[in-house]
Amino acid sequence: MSVPWLVTGASGLLGHDLVARVRRDGEDVLAPGRDALDITDTGAVRRMIAAHRPAVLVNCAAWSAVDDAEAHEREALLVNAEGPARLAAACRDTGTRLLHLSTDYVFPGDGTRPYREHDPTGPCNAYGRTKLAGERAVLSTAPEHGHIVRTAWLYGAGRPNFVRTLVRAARTGDTLDVICDQSGQPTWTADLADLLVRLGRAAVAGSLTTRLHHATSAGETTWYGLAREVFRLLGADPRRIRPVPAGALCRPAPRPAYGVLSHEGWAPGPLTPIRDWRAALAAALPDLMRAESTREMST
Repeated sequence: MSVPWLVTGASGLLGHDLVARVRRDGEDVLAPGRDALDITDTGAVRRMIAAHRPAVLVNCAAWSAVDDAEAHEREALLVNAEGPARLAAACRDTGTRLLHLSTDYVFPGDGTRPYREHDPTGPCNAYGRTKLAGERAVLSTAPEHGHIVRTAWLYGAGRPNFVRTLVRAARTGDTLDVICDQSGQPTWTADLADLLVRLGRAAVAGSLTTRLHHATSAGETTWYGLAREVFRLLGADPRRIRPVPAGALCRPAPRPAYGVLSHEGWAPGPLTPIRDWRAALAAALPDLMRAESTREMST
């Protein structure tokens, strides 16, 4: 089924892969930059959506600087909550299906089992609070048209990120100190983009019966475990990765110690969740290595 798409935040890590994924299928996608669509501007949002009437809008735009949000929570709230509320209102009025990206940070991060979709929330930092406010705004404003897609630990070729840093370090011979006491699910943006396309099509077809979706890779690891796996796959010595506790790094915003998301919610539906993080990482590394080679040639 071919549907017209609108992607906000298209220049970001996920937006880059999502736009490419939609275009690969030959479907129409509008990917306005922030200069063309500021999601905090009610008038601009309504004009854009009314003019193009997309079948699916995927909101990848976000204030994602976790530490900066501690000092600028009001500004982060404007982007992460009030902006999505404006998008949801416009989508409700045009019948557009809205897929709003959220995060594992909406949970407190002190769990011992993967968080289910309807487990109690309780963010431990300002970024998580603003993203939770965005979820609530979307679901209350567009209960028939809004879907929340929680993800975490994204990496990809489109922009610099932790895994690309590891690829670079493996080449240079650097030794890295990496946090060993925070657990999560490394998720390749290409895999997430594919799932978002399937979600969008299912939403348009009316086959989605739930509004909360956990979209991370299967399995779990720590940042330290991820780093060692990258080095192992690249033939670098994993002993060059040194484990350090999160408390050793003085950062303004606390991070959840456990951010693993359950995929039980996919069981009754027509779609399947993302594959295991190790398999995805092995598939992603060639793209990330090419991206790093291109960066080196341009500097």
